[in-house]
Amino acid sequence: MNAGPDRIVGAGAQLEEEAVEQKLNLNEQRLNAVIAALKSANAKRVLDLGCGEGKLLRALLGDRSFDEIVGVDVSHRTLQIANERLRLERLPGRQRERIKLIQGSLTYRDQRLAGFDAAAVVEVIEHLDQPRLAAFERVLFEFAKPATVVLTTPNVEYNVRFETLPAGTLRHKDHRFEWTREQFMAWAERIGRMHHYEVRYLPVGPEDSVVGAPTQMAVFERNSG
Repeated sequence: MNAGPDRIVGAGAQLEEEAVEQKLNLNEQRLNAVIAALKSANAKRVLDLGCGEGKLLRALLGDRSFDEIVGVDVSHRTLQIANERLRLERLPGRQRERIKLIQGSLTYRDQRLAGFDAAAVVEVIEHLDQPRLAAFERVLFEFAKPATVVLTTPNVEYNVRFETLPAGTLRHKDHRFEWTREQFMAWAERIGRMHHYEVRYLPVGPEDSVVGAPTQMAVFERNSG
């Protein structure tokens, strides 16, 4: 994404992080896990928040389970790249009607995000500093309030298993934090209590008996009451 106060993650950041995780093919495993969770929730109308250049969007578009797909990103340039890679202008009419890209900050309330079955938040929160993370929590869980949220973030405990990653460093220099499993669960449980979501956790990638899996995923399901 473009530099600025709303920057979350750009193409260079994604490539650098993928280089660390490449041997595990972790990005593909993440996307498959997210899609499986969305399908398990029977989600038809799905947001991809911080959609970047559209890898998850492409996979969602290729699955007829999803009737409406909206990608949201703060960067006009990144959305332009997504548009080109997805070849949206060349899609048949019915396919083109299923997907939309919109520009917007994830830290400001946006009425366009309300009313969806589910939101996917894939490797986004670790790029937010604490004030912006708190704002994002409200935007997503208090105002947009999708029935399901599928959210992934790195498990910092697993970093010792990456041979190319110097000890004590994060997977990308733009990450503001990377959480342990205990920290992630504490955050997610607090969100659940505050905004009336039940939370379950799924490991993504090879699970090490000592340090867990490289990616941690939480699935938030809003309480019907």
